[in-house]
Amino acid sequence: MTMICLGMEGTAHTFGVGIVDTEGNILANVSRTYDPGMGGIHPREAAQAHAKNARAVVVGALEEAGISLGDVDLVAFSQGPGLGPCLRTVATAARALSAWLGVPILGVNHCVAHVEIGRLSEGAEDPVTLYVSGGNTQVIAFDAGRYRIFGETLDIPVGNCLDVFAREVGLPHPGGPKVEQLARDGKQYIELPYSVKGMDLSFSGLVTEAVRKYREGVKLEDLCYSLQETAFAALVEVTERAVAHTEKKEVMLTGGVAANRRLREMLGLMAEEHGAEFFVPPMSLCADNGAMIAWTGLLAYRHGVRQKLEETVVRQRWRTDEVEIPWRRSSPCR
Repeated sequence: MTMICLGMEGTAHTFGVGIVDTEGNILANVSRTYDPGMGGIHPREAAQAHAKNARAVVVGALEEAGISLGDVDLVAFSQGPGLGPCLRTVATAARALSAWLGVPILGVNHCVAHVEIGRLSEGAEDPVTLYVSGGNTQVIAFDAGRYRIFGETLDIPVGNCLDVFAREVGLPHPGGPKVEQLARDGKQYIELPYSVKGMDLSFSGLVTEAVRKYREGVKLEDLCYSLQETAFAALVEVTERAVAHTEKKEVMLTGGVAANRRLREMLGLMAEEHGAEFFVPPMSLCADNGAMIAWTGLLAYRHGVRQKLEETVVRQRWRTDEVEIPWRRSSPCR
């Protein structure tokens, strides 16, 4: 029997609604993004934007899918990790919709959802995934019933590193694309701190030193180039170690920073050297989106995962490796 799930994403600056069926058809994927203008994300302001946009985004998704609310069989939402006020706003909306429709509700781990929507869209079976965004930096691979974290940031995520540097040198938000654009004109590599600690990474010292050199008069284009090369080399090194350790033959890149062409190029070359197939989902599915929440909610529900309403409390620090993955135990694909 075909089920339809409406998924709500709202861990940070994006409120998204996706509608997906059990055949893996993405019927709708609509979102609105809070723009802070200058500076970083203000959690309460982002949550207020989500509350303001929720109705319009849900209606837009239903229209795009060509269905009514009565056709929805399951409501899923991003339960964590993420910014507390944003998570609570989306959870409240999902609970209200579930109760009104009289359909089940499931909270979904945001990081796991990034992996699962990539596997669906690209047909990847068992990849080592580099997940890079403004809020997360993790190297993830499936083993023994869960997605294991083989490496992660010890301080700030790489997307945040790029955004903070951009903000400190006067570039508008979001900073990552501006840094990438300027990096293409960089001619000279400026030595910056390269911090890989075992399988983990650190980016705070990198951004601090890059900002210091900018204030000393180093050319901005050269610093953008050097910042990217240093950060991305560290990411590729840790991912390569995970590939060598797991002996998996697929590598996937996802998250908002997956839009960066240089990172794609570097990770793709590493995968090629290891004889691994390289996947990057479409950017509409790499960035935070409701479709990934809907699809992961369906996977969990079809494999026996259930939640009572009181179990839908948000989990701001819900780790990827805390989630049981029953659908991967029964099938190598889905």
